[in-house]
Amino acid sequence: MRMNLDRANVAVFGAGRGIGRAIAEAFVEEGCFVFGFDSCVPESPPNASPIQFTAGDVTDREQLAQFGERCPPLDHVVYCVGIGSGQFGFPFWKVDPGHWSRVLEVNLIGAVQVAHQFAPAMAERRRGTLLFLSSVAGQIGSPTDPPYSASKAGLINFMQCAAKDLAAFGVRANAISPGMVKTDLNRSVWLSSQAGIAASQRVDYETWAEQKLRKVAPLGRWQEPGEFAAMAVYLASDHARNITGQTINVDGGWVMHS
Repeated sequence: MRMNLDRANVAVFGAGRGIGRAIAEAFVEEGCFVFGFDSCVPESPPNASPIQFTAGDVTDREQLAQFGERCPPLDHVVYCVGIGSGQFGFPFWKVDPGHWSRVLEVNLIGAVQVAHQFAPAMAERRRGTLLFLSSVAGQIGSPTDPPYSASKAGLINFMQCAAKDLAAFGVRANAISPGMVKTDLNRSVWLSSQAGIAASQRVDYETWAEQKLRKVAPLGRWQEPGEFAAMAVYLASDHARNITGQTINVDGGWVMHS
């Protein structure tokens, strides 16, 4: 299946590593011009990567505006930025409210600011897509990290609002929700879950992850960054022209809606 995205201009926020990097590289493979924005720009020789990286903070509106000025008119914008609180929140009152602000600012408000920066121009040109990386935690109220879970739920709701507002202009907005992925964020969940546990009862990351996979994912296997990249490319293509306002779960069957 051809996606026909050749020469499209794509911005990927969080393109430095993990799922964001896989998505950025997938758009490059489709012949797109890709502009990456990340707090940590990968170190590489000059001109080694076709992705044009900019170091920045998604919570800084001025930096986002400057990035927008350097980019050509964008056809697709992907928001893959996300952080956890670093706390194990079961029960939720174990996480001090002071740990919530930064998570909400990055995971939700950052996405809102990116949409504000680029969606109006898309609406004016009457073309384009927005894609947000959410999480199964935003749908099931995961007690592991309440600030993270709530921020991702808010992101899904904002995506739906954006999809409704932009539909009249032919612009689409969707979200992808990962389940279990081997990322730094997933590893940080493991670390926080081991806090306060006696050394004799702690488990290593691989054991913890495999136990959780068997418990929550009917397919019983990890999800890989490339799977989200393939879905992101598809959702940007005309093959998905009637898909908007949707949260696509790539989660091994973790979240099932009857």
